[in-house]
Amino acid sequence: MDCTEAYKEHIMYSFNGFCKVVIRYAAINAWRDRNRRRQKEISFEYLTEEKFYPLSTSDEFLKSPYEQYPVTICGQTIILTNGELAAALLSLPEKKREIIYLYFFGNYTQQEIADLYGQCKSTAWHYIHSALQMLQEEMEVLLHGES
Repeated sequence: MDCTEAYKEHIMYSFNGFCKVVIRYAAINAWRDRNRRRQKEISFEYLTEEKFYPLSTSDEFLKSPYEQYPVTICGQTIILTNGELAAALLSLPEKKREIIYLYFFGNYTQQEIADLYGQCKSTAWHYIHSALQMLQEEMEVLLHGES
């Protein structure tokens, strides 16, 4: 079945008309959705006009139920909630404390620790492992010594 030029032109105009209607209604729906969203939104100007009380850390529900033990390592203060762990950390030699701080609190990798101390990665792993062993031994002494 051969299509005449007039029929092809009719199909093209019909398709273009259909596309225009679809695009028009899609734009109308998008405009309505945007208006609905804008009606539900609150502007920042409104929020700043209202009287808000600043948050305070003195509220009872924000207080920690645990005792806090500050430990300073590498010039940084770490707050621990376990007194035995804090005491064990403070009893370690300075280098072991630094390594534990860098690896566990500073999120340094073994390679970065090795670069800091001018050693290879396996030596840094050995430093970390030996520091953890010393910490474990100190914790056991503190826990069994109190019993």
